[in-house]
Amino acid sequence: MIATQQRVRTADLHDHQALSSLLFFEPRAHRHLDWRAPLDWLGSPHFWVLEQSGRIVAALACPADPVGVAWMRLFVSHGSLPEQNAWDTLWSAAHESLTGDGGAIVGAIVTQLWFQKYLINSGFAHSQSVVLLERSGAATLPLALPSGLRITPLTDDDLPEAAAVDADAFPLLWQYSPDTLRRACTQKIYATVLRDANGQMLAYQLSSGDSARGHLARLAVRKEAQGRGLGAALVADLIRFTRAANIFRLTVNTQADNDASLKLYRRLGFIRSGEELSVFTNEIKGG
Repeated sequence: MIATQQRVRTADLHDHQALSSLLFFEPRAHRHLDWRAPLDWLGSPHFWVLEQSGRIVAALACPADPVGVAWMRLFVSHGSLPEQNAWDTLWSAAHESLTGDGGAIVGAIVTQLWFQKYLINSGFAHSQSVVLLERSGAATLPLALPSGLRITPLTDDDLPEAAAVDADAFPLLWQYSPDTLRRACTQKIYATVLRDANGQMLAYQLSSGDSARGHLARLAVRKEAQGRGLGAALVADLIRFTRAANIFRLTVNTQADNDASLKLYRRLGFIRSGEELSVFTNEIKGG
């Protein structure tokens, strides 16, 4: 029997073709729900490949973005490998690397149940669930905008301030980095900001989609401005936009334990679709 040699190394840009082939031919691959394709992260820290006799047979990527949060963006292995062994080998390398970099909260949104057992066996715990809500029909909503406030399109110049609103509105796990927000804007169909009379940005929304469906991808309101109907005003304006564009289906995701968000969307005519995804996290301490 000829012994096969395995080694783990960091991925680089030259691995793109080999990884593309692996992803194309292997039906069991975890991909994060992301504004970037998994291979767009090539060249980033914490992207690992497993080679066997010089050929890439597995890969795992969990680059940190924003700082302190590393989502599990990719895991794939060749069908000839024991999948658990491939995961254990690559996760061990990633764990050591994240520890050396000061630690991070590692998150994974489970879209395929086979991936869940590897997370649990490696110390990940179920932290919450993400639910999908949907609004159908042509009915618009009254735009009840408090006096002195105005809604304007989100521009590139607004992105640094929008990122600050995002960081204030969400816990670290769910925050957008400025780079992620910039990439999200390249895929938007409609994005707006809400400012007060002094010009300060209090909230923003960013929506993606196509001619058949709109998706409210981001709705962020500064903590100090929450409870004043600003989120509802932005969504009402979004519904007017989608109606004018003959888009009658609108979806949004939120956490199942976010009671305030669920109450808002129900009041605006959204109902739960029944789709629910589990979120697992693992806090890696720095060392």
